[in-house]
Amino acid sequence: MKRLIKLMSMALCLSIVLSASLVGVFALSLDGVSIGKKDTATPDEADLFKDETVYVMAKADGSVDKIIVSDWIRNNKKATTVKDVAALADIENVKTDASFTLDSDNMRVWQADGSDLYLQGTGTEPLPVDLSVTYSLNGKVTTPEEIEGKSGKVTIRFDYTNNAYETVKINGKEERIYVPFLMMSGMILDGEKFSDVTVTNGKVVSDGDRKIVAGIAFPGLQHDLGLSREDINIPGYFEVTADAKDFALGTTVTIATNGLTKDLDPDDLDSLDKLNDSLGTLESAMSALVDGSSQLYTGLDTLLSKSGELTSGVEALYDGASQLSEGAEQVDNGAKQLSDGASTLSNGTVTIDLGALNLSAGLSELTSNNSALTNGSDMTFTSILATARKALQDAGLDVPELTPDNYAAVLNSLLEQLSDKNVTAQATAVAKEKVTAAVEANRDTITSAVTDAVRQTIIPEVEAGVKAQVTAKVLSTMGYSVEDYNAAVAAGLVDEATQSVVNGAIETQMNSDEVKATVNALVEQNLQGETAQAAIKQNTEAKIAELIEQNMQSEEVQQGIAEALAKAKSGRESIESLKAQLDSYNTFNSGLKTYTDGVGSASAGAAQLHSGTSQLKDGSKELKDGASSLKEGTSQLSGGAEELKNGVLTLKDGVPALVDGVSRLREGSMQLSDGLKQFSDEGISKITSLLKDNVGDLGERIKAIIKVSQNYRSYSGLTEGMDGEVKFIYKTDEIGK
Repeated sequence: MKRLIKLMSMALCLSIVLSASLVGVFALSLDGVSIGKKDTATPDEADLFKDETVYVMAKADGSVDKIIVSDWIRNNKKATTVKDVAALADIENVKTDASFTLDSDNMRVWQADGSDLYLQGTGTEPLPVDLSVTYSLNGKVTTPEEIEGKSGKVTIRFDYTNNAYETVKINGKEERIYVPFLMMSGMILDGEKFSDVTVTNGKVVSDGDRKIVAGIAFPGLQHDLGLSREDINIPGYFEVTADAKDFALGTTVTIATNGLTKDLDPDDLDSLDKLNDSLGTLESAMSALVDGSSQLYTGLDTLLSKSGELTSGVEALYDGASQLSEGAEQVDNGAKQLSDGASTLSNGTVTIDLGALNLSAGLSELTSNNSALTNGSDMTFTSILATARKALQDAGLDVPELTPDNYAAVLNSLLEQLSDKNVTAQATAVAKEKVTAAVEANRDTITSAVTDAVRQTIIPEVEAGVKAQVTAKVLSTMGYSVEDYNAAVAAGLVDEATQSVVNGAIETQMNSDEVKATVNALVEQNLQGETAQAAIKQNTEAKIAELIEQNMQSEEVQQGIAEALAKAKSGRESIESLKAQLDSYNTFNSGLKTYTDGVGSASAGAAQLHSGTSQLKDGSKELKDGASSLKEGTSQLSGGAEELKNGVLTLKDGVPALVDGVSRLREGSMQLSDGLKQFSDEGISKITSLLKDNVGDLGERIKAIIKVSQNYRSYSGLTEGMDGEVKFIYKTDEIGK
């Protein structure tokens, strides 16, 4: 069982390496853009779709022992009956009770009743790719039997012969185009038996105790492309060389697939531009970049339009500050007049009354501008908050409307959402959901492998029991019981010839179809037993959990989590800076409102002062002292108002620079967009044109390769109207223990 689990692990690892390494070569995905893919129905969209896996059980030299075919026919339209033309022997339905009848065309018609079909049978057709494994010891080719237990410099070579091809016409010439199979072979070498391991067309990875070796080849692709090996050498074999001690080799696994081209559309290769699009999607990526620069210009244009609101708010703030300064100056002048008049009270009551009137008028005018001043400041703050919210939303954050009362709480909540703890938890949860789904998609394959492993543990026990019964039966025909016969043999009373006859009769019975059928029936009966089923379920769940954990610890998943943390950190820093700026302006806005409240109070006092001028004659000395104090206060008021006006003027003067900067940035983004478009038109297009002049008939060959590959969709055959895909898994016998 452990060896089978190891075999399944190798197969899954090869599949993962295969899918991960080829995605970047044959497809390019941009945000929202998918380029170079064929617009066809998925396995879940086709009416009938055959998902076929061919298991090739081979000897240690690669020669075929048995071919087992597993077909999953997806009945997506829930048809009552399903026709299948599979060229298989001993076919059976391994999952449901559906049975079949033969129609007039000798085709199987399954009574599916709307369900999927899970079929298994023995392959009888030639394989599309033959596997040959040769062994050399100290430079001399040898056999698996001869190399077992030997020591020295060994070479293990995997050769692949592609038998699947079509004859097509390329540029007016009939040529043989092979189905582009990718072959990936893998093995595990014991670190105590193998050292100094080198690989041709592959890679070796060591975990200390073992060396995991994987190789890759494309048999026939060099011929298909018509390329000289001097230009590019496409691997057609896989070879391992090492120093061996007491040579022993476990099972090797080879995966063959032509699925690399299933999503490519050969019609996209009518010109080199489309060929380039399918292989690298350079021009489409360039187009996406140009579109992105246009979106940048649109965003800056929006920012520039909002800058007008900011300018208007600052203008209103400056007008209010100017009026405040002028009013404060008038107050100061009035206070001076009041002070002068108090000293000449006896002959200056008219002047005093006039000064009181001017003071009241100045403060009244100043008070009348309080609303304009505070409204201007509020407008500015509202505009800043709206701009901040827009920037956060553009960054992909869900942000409610920001107000002076809630902005601090909203930003603090965003900072908490972007904490390392929350981001790590969310990224980990998303990654685990995807990894779990990917592993669960292979549950049937894992369960099948575990079931086969349990079956292998049951077979020896059943065979031993059956052999005991056969032995007793054979001996009984000769007049012996098992105990008497064994005692006679031990006593030397049975000669070797008689023993040979007995043993031969036992072996003949054991090799009979009847006994073999009995053994198989007992094995399957035990396999369905409670103990075996519990072991299958437990081992399957353990393997799924192990694969999920392995994938969660993969470099790709961990890198994704790290990238999410880095983005979150950058976002936190930006939000913290934004909050600090908003806090600063909020402090200014609150102070301004406090100041205008004071001006209103002063205005009310000035009105009372004017109403009391009729009493100036009686309180001339008190008025003189009060007017002197008032003069000091109004001087401070005037100076403060002047400083406020100058500060707002500085802000006002800076706004055009801000608007000009945004305008320049918008112009620059437009230049960037135009430049990228020029680079796309004059650079990328010229590169593509140059490639077209040099490649010759490569586009036609690739187009033919894709069509030939997409025509090969099943080993056992497809019924009309049925789509499908197929992969092959070759397993070689182990050498030694």
